[in-house]
Amino acid sequence: RERDVAVMVAGGMSSRQIAGKLVLSERTVEGHIERLMNKLDFHSRAQIAAWAVASGLASGRLAETAPKSGTSAAEIP
Repeated sequence: RERDVAVMVAGGMSSRQIAGKLVLSERTVEGHIERLMNKLDFHSRAQIAAWAVASGLASGRLAETAPKSGTSAAEIP
C-alpha cells in the first residue's frame, strides 16, 4: 500500500482523497506516509512525491527535484 500512497502523493492528492480512493481511513493513509518518511529519511510529502517520480512509480515534472537518497522503489515493501 505504501507504493500506492506514494504514487497518489506524487499526483498531488490529499490524505483524505487517498483514503477515499483506497478505501482506507485518513489516519491509515497518514500512517503510510509517516512510515515512508521514516524509511526513506524524508521530512515532507514533496520528497515522497519526488522519490516516486525518480523511482518510476509515478510520472511528472517532479523528477528534476527528486532526492538523491540512493533508495530504490524495490526497497520499499
